[in-house]
Amino acid sequence: MPQTRQAKKALRKSQKKAVINKAINSTVKTLVKKSRKAVLSNDGTAGELIKTTIQKIDKAAQKGVIKKNTAARKKSRLMKSLNKSQGPKA
Repeated sequence: MPQTRQAKKALRKSQKKAVINKAINSTVKTLVKKSRKAVLSNDGTAGELIKTTIQKIDKAAQKGVIKKNTAARKKSRLMKSLNKSQGPKA
């Protein structure tokens, strides 16, 4: 248990931030799952869904919830799966 006033405040702040970060992480994970599912089912709205997912991933990385390399990797894998499902462009 924190003893000083500053330590108590720091604990409150970190608990608030943890709740916010958890919500953002959950949203990102849910969107990634939905995007993958849309790509696998050859859904026509997969492109739009991936676009919004990438925006959320970028925002999470910008806020420091996830690391920049993790965000880049997630975005890369999503785009790779989308491009693969659309087939070669002729």
